[in-house]
Amino acid sequence: MPRPEVLDQIKEAEEDADEIVEEARREKEETIVEARERADEIRSAAEEEAEEFADERLSQAREEIEREREQILREGEREREQLAEEAEENVDEAVEYAIERFEEAVHAQT
Repeated sequence: MPRPEVLDQIKEAEEDADEIVEEARREKEETIVEARERADEIRSAAEEEAEEFADERLSQAREEIEREREQILREGEREREQLAEEAEENVDEAVEYAIERFEEAVHAQT
């Protein structure tokens, strides 16, 4: 093979290699862009899911707090009623005690 033909083939092979390298670089850049876009999509979806989970958990916590609050109020009402009944019973005893002490004081003066 004559020397000019060999040089032409080498030059053509180098051009082909340059095209292959350039195509690989473009594909790499496209892949990076696509990967970044996909990562952004995944991150956005994860953030949205996390926010929905947090909202749901917060709602559940509020419901639980409300149930506990209602239970505390019911127990407080029962205790108040019981104390009121006991106080009413003590009023009768206190009145009787006061009357007895008054009568003793009156008898002691006579």
